Amino acid sequence: MTDIQSLFAQMVGRFDSAAAAGLEAVFQYRLDEGDAYYAAISNGECTLGEGEHDEPSVTLLMDTETFKEVLDGETNGMQAFMAGRIRAEGDIMLATRLETLFPVS
Repeated sequence: MTDIQSLFAQMVGRFDSAAAAGLEAVFQYRLDEGDAYYAAISNGECTLGEGEHDEPSVTLLMDTETFKEVLDGETNGMQAFMAGRIRAEGDIMLATRLETLFPVS
């Protein structure tokens, strides 16, 4: 498992199914280094996929360092977005739920 894969596995491991009640969504991640993964949420479960999803609800673009910092809680995702370190395409409001869906702890 690559470092990037383990980061995504860590994120999915923190998934809060209660926060996802009634949510059907696909969060596509595209890292500047070329890695693409997605987290698909359906029926209170989250599955991780590698590559590009056919119909992502929102796509988040960032570099690996930013992803690590947000995952570790060093950087607030919304602040990183406002600072231009994270770019989003699609349902941007959905991206605001990430902190509750995948709490840092």
